[in-house]
Amino acid sequence: MLPLITRDELAAALEDGTVVVVDTMPAAYYEKEHLPGARNIPGFPYEQAAEFTDEYAPRVLPDKSAPVVVYCANVPCRNSGLVGARLLELGYPDVRKYREGIEDWVAAGLPTESSTPTEER
Repeated sequence: MLPLITRDELAAALEDGTVVVVDTMPAAYYEKEHLPGARNIPGFPYEQAAEFTDEYAPRVLPDKSAPVVVYCANVPCRNSGLVGARLLELGYPDVRKYREGIEDWVAAGLPTESSTPTEER
């Protein structure tokens, strides 16, 4: 079980630049909307979450010592738990989960970004 981070804690960490945020939704969802500055490691389909994490993590999270927060759509979504657990296995020591996900972030009126498929994830 990953340690959790609240929306307010995450917003403060993003503002301070003290955390790397990872959106674990499939690429099309990430491109449509994600938290500011978030990087993408897809955690769906579930059976490919570890494979995607192994492939993407060295590129999108080159500093293993950086604090990382993973999130997906909402509380029932499993993507962030799967990707976060795999990051721990890969040697990332500081991984937390924003359990409520982007749905909670948007409902609170906080800013999001979008990107095109050609942008770096």
